[in-house]
Amino acid sequence: MLSPQLLRILRAYWKRARPAVWLFPRREGGGPMSSQTLTIACRVAYESLGMEKHVTVHTLRHSFATHLLEAGTDLRIIQVLLGHSSPVTTALYAQVSKAVIAGTKSPFDSLKAEIIPPS
Repeated sequence: MLSPQLLRILRAYWKRARPAVWLFPRREGGGPMSSQTLTIACRVAYESLGMEKHVTVHTLRHSFATHLLEAGTDLRIIQVLLGHSSPVTTALYAQVSKAVIAGTKSPFDSLKAEIIPPS
């Protein structure tokens, strides 16, 4: 899943950096960026924004799943996007916000008034 907006950003980066083999290469060359470098970049980004909450790449993965779920994306789709073999694993990632839970309409409220006995 690649957002058109992110694709434009990546194209601008590619035009500027012109990486030879890897889109995000190691500084020393010879392979892709390490996961440690990505972790450091994430930390630098959240610190530069003045965020007090500790954020990791894994936090972003959870947030991605949660936003998709809250936008109405089927859990099975999220499972495939995250590469999980079990929906149980995906359910652990997809935490629904209290606001979404509070705004959920009860099926009872959909009952027709005529089937509810008069008071």
